[in-house]
Amino acid sequence: MAFEFPIVSADSHITEPPDCYSAYIEPAYREQAPHMVDDPKRGDVFVIPGMRSSIPMGLVAAAGVPSEELTQEGKKFDAVHRSGYDSSLRLADQDRDGVAAEILYPTVGMVMCNHPDADYKDACFTAYNRWLSDYCSVDPNRLLGCGQTALLSVEQGIADLEAIKAAGLRGVMMPGAPGIEQDYDDPVWDPFWQAAIDLELPLGFHILTAKGQGWRGPKLNSFISIIRAVQDIMGTFVFGGVFERNPDLRIVCVEADAGWAPHYMYRMDHAYKRHRNWLQPGVSLARLPSEYFADHIYMTFQDDWTAFAQAGNMNWRRLMWANDFPHSDSTWPWSQEMLAEQTQQLEPAQIKAILSENAAELYNIDLATLTPALA
Repeated sequence: MAFEFPIVSADSHITEPPDCYSAYIEPAYREQAPHMVDDPKRGDVFVIPGMRSSIPMGLVAAAGVPSEELTQEGKKFDAVHRSGYDSSLRLADQDRDGVAAEILYPTVGMVMCNHPDADYKDACFTAYNRWLSDYCSVDPNRLLGCGQTALLSVEQGIADLEAIKAAGLRGVMMPGAPGIEQDYDDPVWDPFWQAAIDLELPLGFHILTAKGQGWRGPKLNSFISIIRAVQDIMGTFVFGGVFERNPDLRIVCVEADAGWAPHYMYRMDHAYKRHRNWLQPGVSLARLPSEYFADHIYMTFQDDWTAFAQAGNMNWRRLMWANDFPHSDSTWPWSQEMLAEQTQQLEPAQIKAILSENAAELYNIDLATLTPALA
């Protein structure tokens, strides 16, 4: 099956090269910049001063690797997909997967969202944004980067949005928690949300950018628990009245799958109608929580067949497919076969919206500038 419209991946990634930060960071931080080291046992790993864990290359660029060969350790940087850091090769890898454009998120930058030093994090994010702008300049119609902000304050956050917009980037990957005490549902952030609306910069909350509650039992449970922290952020926006105060705000729940959304929306409504008076006395929303969720929250997913199956039970105008290239969860290079199988039960309008139009509308992508890769 060939799709006769350009497909947009709403969540793909870059692979930060060894000098991504050191070459772009402010001189005061250059000696402390995140950097790559050769570990005799673990292979090449990214080291972030101030954080306990380093980031091995094994899974961050393992798209297309058979599952039985996946390993976190022992990978050398020169063995990963070059297009993750060399954008001159990226378009060919897009074409191989039948993708016409990608919304690009960081890799090392996801982990760095949890760095304890806000000023250091801010310097690193500024450096990354500079590097990413250069990376995307090869073809801004097909490479749409999401910048990062440390949210040191409301005012600094707005300044970051303005800089991200001026750099030609198309969205923002938000940290799981802001850099000040007030959480995202505090009205103090309302000017920031309004700035994002005015600048037409979608705000994405990606998995692994917020500290979760951990897991119990076998280690595979750790993978299942990944989406929980992002769900809590979505609930914070809904139950905290952020969307009620900012009716034009739209955010993205990134790489957390989507098939769970109908049950989650039901559960939100149940909690609100049955338990709000003792759980959250005084809370009063003009609409049901599920309505805010359906209108304001976009969701990206890869091979979550339940998302396609449940599309009719949620707002499918907020669903956006993604290939997650070049990470280990990626559907590259067999995305076309998977999509042909999993979208069979959907109407043509739903397929086109989920694979193309929804992301194009959110990120102001001119689909006329793109060519269907496999038409």
